[in-house]
Amino acid sequence: MGWFWADKNVGKQGAKCPVDHNSFKKQEASESACPIKHSPLVSECPIKDNDEVLNPLNNMPMAISSEKAPGQKISLSTERTISSIPRGESDDQGLWEYPSPQQMLNAMLKKGKGQGIPEDAVESMVDVHNFLNEGAWQQILEWEQKYTEGTKIEPRLLRFTGRPHDLSPRASMYLWLGKIFPDTFNTQPPFDRHDWTVLRSLGRTQGWEQVRYVIDYYGAPDDEETGMPAFILDTRPALDNPTNAYDRFTHWSKPLWKRAMGEFDDL
Repeated sequence: MGWFWADKNVGKQGAKCPVDHNSFKKQEASESACPIKHSPLVSECPIKDNDEVLNPLNNMPMAISSEKAPGQKISLSTERTISSIPRGESDDQGLWEYPSPQQMLNAMLKKGKGQGIPEDAVESMVDVHNFLNEGAWQQILEWEQKYTEGTKIEPRLLRFTGRPHDLSPRASMYLWLGKIFPDTFNTQPPFDRHDWTVLRSLGRTQGWEQVRYVIDYYGAPDDEETGMPAFILDTRPALDNPTNAYDRFTHWSKPLWKRAMGEFDDL
């Protein structure tokens, strides 16, 4: 679990998830060619002649316009930010891209979620969204570190999906404990949840193992000194198999054991 502070210019829009994760696309759909690199993990083209068809890599519609929306008063950037997160199985598939502010606004309007959101706040909302996902990826890299050290190959992100209405078992447990121990455990549910399928290398030429990670996104009180909005990301492997369970146990028990033995990390 990690804390993150957004830039102070983001303001209160950062207090909840700024994105309807079922409504924007991650890449432009071409009329003449499939924009998704195919691999043994994606056996058929997910794109049909229908804008509402969902991309199985991110569970989002394939086409969201970058054109100015009817009645839109200010111009928003159509530039998309490239993330630091490798996509697919190989380097030629590049990095994941974030939606542009214009795409974000169009997506929210398309889903009826854009009413009441100031147009001049959209760019900050995109910044918060990108910032949190970069933080989640850094936490995943920490979880994957021992495997990366063994294979010398960095993990990659195969696909992801937003599940804002599905409480993870861990988030449900925290809410239950919060009713009994409100000063110790969280009493508010996460504002969003993601499930990310990460590719863990089995060794050069040995292929990849798919590992599902669950990420719960929590709002936190603004920083008292700076006033910047704060967030907590709870990132961990899903309890899908004994390996993930063991990784979770050792990841959280090792620091406790070191403290019990009188070992402390340098500040």
